Amino acid sequence: MSTLWIGTSWKMTKTLAEARAWATGLRDHLGDTAGGGTASDSAGDTASDGARGATAPSGVQPFVIPSFTATTTVSEVLGEDSPVLLGVQNAHWEDAGAWTGEVSVPQAKDAGAQIVEIGHSERREHFGETVETTRRKVAAALRHGLTPLLCIGESAEVKERGGSSAFILEQAAGALQGLDAGELARVVIAYEPIWAIGEAGRPATAEELVAPFAALGAAYSGKVSGLLYGGSVNLDNAADLLGIEHVSGLFVGRTAWRLEGYLELLRIAEAHAAGRRT
Repeated sequence: MSTLWIGTSWKMTKTLAEARAWATGLRDHLGDTAGGGTASDSAGDTASDGARGATAPSGVQPFVIPSFTATTTVSEVLGEDSPVLLGVQNAHWEDAGAWTGEVSVPQAKDAGAQIVEIGHSERREHFGETVETTRRKVAAALRHGLTPLLCIGESAEVKERGGSSAFILEQAAGALQGLDAGELARVVIAYEPIWAIGEAGRPATAEELVAPFAALGAAYSGKVSGLLYGGSVNLDNAADLLGIEHVSGLFVGRTAWRLEGYLELLRIAEAHAAGRRT
């Protein structure tokens, strides 16, 4: 049975104080779950005794992707031994150089990142990211030992033409071109249809996701670390989404920005994982 990935990207939200409070709450919750202590850490500079005893919910891999400014804060609060993986929302494909405003994979890793989010539709739309740049970024993340979280997804127009599966397979294949089996096994793919994400997004029905995940499953199931779904995920539909064949996790926005929402998603995923074992 594969692990269920449950993660959130904060996009351009949260101050350092808000990030510290969210991370401290998660750290202490996982410490409680593991039977560890819950020593106070108001400054957020070091991990508490509870963090060192923390464990992820059974069958679940939690991850969080804050804004760049909060990366080191969240890393320090969670602690080195945290079961929660930490990510960044973007990174350049070059290791260093005259790329004003960019952050390299080595810099992200130095700040504590273990995951690099790549190719989100907002990056493609507003910042001109292409299949070729996603390929370069995937390669850079792998080169430095980080997990590429490749985002793919189609527009409403593509969906209406019946081309969803072909479109997302082309996006994925272009970004993953040239990888050997070992490298591919370190990749996580998040399918996020553009029509379902953001404030204006419409939650997808489980029936709408069967065909895209059947296509992704045929191409990548057992070959990548995870096939995630993201797009208007909430506490009411999370369990149904996890029940779709080939879905091995959720990549969540607003619902998980509140710590209580994220903790509930972890609980739902843990219950789902337990059900798959029985």
